[in-house]
Amino acid sequence: MKNKLFTYENKLLVLMSITFGLVFVDRMALTYLSPFLIKDLGLNNAQLGMLVSGLSLTWAISGYISTSWAEKHNKKKTVFVGAVVLFSLSSISSALATTFTVLLVTRLLMGLSEGPTLPLIQSFIAKESSKNRIGFNMGFLQSFGSTLFGFMIAPIVLVLLAEKFGWRSTFLIAGVPGLIIAFVNWKFLRKNTVENVQKLEDKSLSFKELWAYKNIRVGVLISCCMMTWLNCSIAFLPKFFIEVQHLTEGQIGAIMGLMGLSSLISGIVVPTLSDKYGRKPFVMLFAFVGVFYPMAILFMQNSGLQVPSMFIAYFFFGTFPIVLSAIPSEIIPMHSTGKAIGMLGGAGEIVGGMIAPLVAGILADKYGISVPFYIAGLAALVAGIASFMMIETKVKINTITN
Repeated sequence: MKNKLFTYENKLLVLMSITFGLVFVDRMALTYLSPFLIKDLGLNNAQLGMLVSGLSLTWAISGYISTSWAEKHNKKKTVFVGAVVLFSLSSISSALATTFTVLLVTRLLMGLSEGPTLPLIQSFIAKESSKNRIGFNMGFLQSFGSTLFGFMIAPIVLVLLAEKFGWRSTFLIAGVPGLIIAFVNWKFLRKNTVENVQKLEDKSLSFKELWAYKNIRVGVLISCCMMTWLNCSIAFLPKFFIEVQHLTEGQIGAIMGLMGLSSLISGIVVPTLSDKYGRKPFVMLFAFVGVFYPMAILFMQNSGLQVPSMFIAYFFFGTFPIVLSAIPSEIIPMHSTGKAIGMLGGAGEIVGGMIAPLVAGILADKYGISVPFYIAGLAALVAGIASFMMIETKVKINTITN
């Protein structure tokens, strides 16, 4: 039992999950601290949307370009550890922001540094995963990492720290753990995990070659919808709760923590079930379930059913590692897996992370704070419809190219 539990695969999974969790803590800190920043810096909805969108843009660009360069030149470890150091420093520098412009610059720099971390992490996990554990490992990575740290612990802890010490000190505190984990990664990662072992003639697949896979094309569309659903709902949720339902920062943090628990459970359960029963059915099911998340926010205000309904509908989050990690890992050659994952994530970041929140923020200023949630609901609906076009990869792993 000891040997099976403490394998390199499991140790790597835990370390990568913690690293990914710190990425999400730094990324989501602005969302959780937005009530404090709005008061101090006088931010409006459009500016709030720009802060989310700006990071997503640089994240997407860096995620694809930096990962492609790292895979091509066999420098994945250097790029990865360097990125962890830089995004931690970017978080710390956010504490120095005195205007919207300065804060925006720090968010752009954070996006550039965080971009390659997730594709590289997922490529490390894909390379070391047992064949029957890809879905579970990718789900655990998301759940234990981004969910436990970024969506459960962070909203509660960061708000408490901000209430006691101020938002600037909170940004400083949030960036320190990343510097420590960067050193741990540098010492722990094995050479065969981070370096390509293919022959030189096995060149990284081009954009055109990746686009030839049908599930990549469909995955890009679903990724855009997923990120639109996530960012349009979560970025404006604290302000909606304050302005419409008149909740306190502490109450909002508790609700966000419960949504983190939902994504923690779904992020492990849904991908694990897909390991056994197939990827496509669960993407289809929970995409449609996700439609009800923003609807519960809008139409169950001050109802005892609102939070439970949000909790269940948030299970859509459990399909993210399936579409963005497990499926490309099963159909793309190992030496181009990171690039493919970066492509899917990058498309989602540009459309769902940059354009959608920016448009939603502008429309919210003009038509009301409810608009972003209607956009989120529509995005989940489109994702559900698009999932019908997916080809099942769990059954036909090596036959899915178009």
